[in-house]
Amino acid sequence: FGVLKITALALASTSFTLQNKQVSPYRKQLSLSASSQESYSSGEQQQPQPSTSKKRLQPFSRYLEIECWKNSHLRDLEPVLISIGQACKQINRIVQRAQTDDLYGNALDKSTGLELDENVQGEVQQKLDVVCNEIMLRSLCGCGSAIAAVASEEEEVPRCCSDVMGNSAFETGDYVAVFDPLDGSKNIDSSLPVGTIFGIYKKPIKGTETSDNLDDSFLQRGSNQNLVVGGYCLYSATTVLVLTLGSGVDGFTLDPDKGVFLHTHRDIRIPKSGAIYSFNEANFMDFSEGVQAYLQGLKTGSSSTGLKAQARYIGSLVGDIHNILINGGVFGYPATQSNPSGKLRLLYESCPMAMIVEQAGGAASTGKGRILDIMPNKIHQRVPTFIGSIENVYEIDQFHKYYDEA
Repeated sequence: FGVLKITALALASTSFTLQNKQVSPYRKQLSLSASSQESYSSGEQQQPQPSTSKKRLQPFSRYLEIECWKNSHLRDLEPVLISIGQACKQINRIVQRAQTDDLYGNALDKSTGLELDENVQGEVQQKLDVVCNEIMLRSLCGCGSAIAAVASEEEEVPRCCSDVMGNSAFETGDYVAVFDPLDGSKNIDSSLPVGTIFGIYKKPIKGTETSDNLDDSFLQRGSNQNLVVGGYCLYSATTVLVLTLGSGVDGFTLDPDKGVFLHTHRDIRIPKSGAIYSFNEANFMDFSEGVQAYLQGLKTGSSSTGLKAQARYIGSLVGDIHNILINGGVFGYPATQSNPSGKLRLLYESCPMAMIVEQAGGAASTGKGRILDIMPNKIHQRVPTFIGSIENVYEIDQFHKYYDEA
C-alpha cells in the first residue's frame, strides 16, 4: 500500500509539471499554424475587426414624426413618407442583386415572353424599371388614404390609386404623387450610380379621380406651395435619401447594419457658386449659341464665378444633382436641335429637383425662367433644365438673355 501511494503521488506531480511547463516557441508556432489551418479549412478564417463606434443619429421615422407634428398640414403625409423610405430600401436591395438575380436586360411581357414595346418616353423598358415601378406604385398608394393618384415616368397616363390597388377604398385623397422609379437604370450594367425621384403635389379642388380629367390633378405649377414634397434616393457607394418638406433640405444615409435611414445631413446648403459643371458635352455642337458660349467661358476661366472649372458628368440625374448639391456648381440638360424642349420631364424630374435645390439656397431655371413657375400642359412635358448654385445659374440665364436678344 505504501508503494502504491508513493507511485500515485509521483504521477500526480508529473502531470502537474507537464501542465505548467512552458511550451517551446517552435512547438507553439506549430500549434498556432495547425489551429489557423483548421479555421481556414472550415471556412471560419478570422478577420481583423476595425475599432469603430456608431454615431448617435436620429432615425428617419423620428425626424418625420417631429416635422409632421410641427407642420400640421403635413401630418397626413407621414405614413406616405415612411412608405417611400421603405420602398427606397427595397429598390436598393434589388439594385445590389441585379446581377446575381438576373435582373439585367430588357423587360419581357409575362404572357408572350417577348420584349416589351418602348414606353411613352421612346425608351426600351429594362427589367429593373418594371420591378421598381411596381414597388413605388404600391408604396405610394397602399400606405393610407392621403394619395389619390400617381403618375410614373414608366406609364403613359396617370392612374388612380383605386386602380393600382384594385380596391375602391383607395380612391380618395388630397394629394397626387409623381415619380421616376429608377433614373439612369442603364448605369447599373456598369455599377454606376442610379436613383429614384419623387414629388407630392396638393390636389387642386377642380381635380377629381375620374379618368376623363385625372390629368388636371397633376397639371399645376410647382410654385405657390402646390409641390409640398420633393425628394430623391441615391443608390451608390452609400444609399442617401434627400428630402425637402418646404422648409430646408435634409439627408438620410442608410445604415446597412441596422437597415434604417439615419439623419446624417442636417439643413443642407448648396454653395453660392461652384467649380463643377455637369453637362453631356457630346451634344455640344447641338446646344444653342448661348450655352456654347457659357461653356467656353467656363473652360477658359472667364466665368464670373472666378473658379477653375471642373467637368463631372455621371449620366444619372440623381447622381449629378447630388454632386452639385453637396459641392456646388451647375447641372445642365439644355435644348438641342434634336430635342428642342430638352429631355428632362418637368413634373417628376425637373420640378422635384428644382424644389430641393431652391430650398438649399440654389436656383433652377430653363435658361429663360424659373422651372417651378412653369404651367405644364401634359404629363410627360419636357423642359430645358439648369440647376445648381445661384450664381452659376444666374450667369447662364444672362448668357441666354444676351444671345436671344442678339
